[in-house]
Amino acid sequence: MIREQLKSAQIEAMKGGDKERLAAVRLILAKLKDRDIELRTASNVPDDDTVVVDVLQKMAKQRRESIEMFKSGGRDELAAKEQGELAVIDSFLPAQLSEDETKAAIEAIKTEVGAASVKDMGRVMAVLKERHGSVIDMSKASGLVKAALG
Repeated sequence: MIREQLKSAQIEAMKGGDKERLAAVRLILAKLKDRDIELRTASNVPDDDTVVVDVLQKMAKQRRESIEMFKSGGRDELAAKEQGELAVIDSFLPAQLSEDETKAAIEAIKTEVGAASVKDMGRVMAVLKERHGSVIDMSKASGLVKAALG
């Protein structure tokens, strides 16, 4: 389980004195705790790895956006800090599908649901997220689906 890997990484970082990694892992664990609290009242709770991957993907997306903004604003030291956190977050995410594998999955789903135009993009994206949401960057997949349907 990814959560166990995070806890052991926290202990390793504490023992090794790696303050940057420790801070990033603690940040991830805090976000997971927040998410666990949100899910207490949910009627159906997804399995733990799904929750962890979802949180990690959102955190990675936030870091990528922050890096772009900091670089465009000339704040390279803050961009470097965010890049370090992103590297730690990415180390816990499952391996992502390559662009070719993503395109193949999109084509299979497109054929399966009978998608013919951009109007069907929502249906294709829903199935894609359901089946491959943990191993595909959905923001990049959106552009690929649009290109495949357009």
